Amino acid sequence: MQFGSVPTVGVDALTPGAFLLDVREDDEWAAGHAEGALHIPMSEFVARYGELTEAAPEGGKIYVLCRVGGRSAQVAQYLVQQGLDAVNVAGGMQAWEAAGRPVTDGRGGAGAVI
Repeated sequence: MQFGSVPTVGVDALTPGAFLLDVREDDEWAAGHAEGALHIPMSEFVARYGELTEAAPEGGKIYVLCRVGGRSAQVAQYLVQQGLDAVNVAGGMQAWEAAGRPVTDGRGGAGAVI
């Protein structure tokens, strides 16, 4: 599947242990996110790019999430241009939640996608 020229997959393609990059803003992340995802807001992405390269598995696929898929498509496209194996997750965290995947608030409670 493609989102423009960006490789895109559905939530159903994500397996346990997949490397998730959440590019939503701080308030969205705090309300609810996927356990274990790396959080770098799109608005801070270029300045914090080094955090991703340190955390991402070498040569591994990076699954980029936002709320519905627009911001993550832009970040995934940027990462592909940098030579990384990145894909956009279609539907983002809304699709994640709708598929029954767990959403946490990071404080031990159930989260919500806003």
